[in-house]
Amino acid sequence: MHAIGVDICENSRVKKAIETQGDRFILKIFTPQEIDYCSSKTESHICYSARFAAKEALLKALGTGLRNDLKWRDIEICNDELGKPFFIFHGKTAEIIDNRNVLLSISHTSENAIAFVIIE
Repeated sequence: MHAIGVDICENSRVKKAIETQGDRFILKIFTPQEIDYCSSKTESHICYSARFAAKEALLKALGTGLRNDLKWRDIEICNDELGKPFFIFHGKTAEIIDNRNVLLSISHTSENAIAFVIIE
């Protein structure tokens, strides 16, 4: 194991950001595929919150935050056919990850979303 990261996000904070900033917030943080996926959910803010927590957990595992030309949208969370989440990396993030295996687990309640990342 190379590194771990965890993040918990209050769903109400993401909901408020979406209500106050609208598309500006969503387009800054999420890829078109993530937007399509989350917007199809009844409580889309919970889906966005979980993906935000996943991105934060990855940045914590990397130990960098959004420094060194890393961008929110270069970290994409998708789901396989069974619903298991996984990352797709773009840009500088893909260079830093450099084909290492990255594991992701996401969970949420109506109040919070949590994500756990392991970089092998």
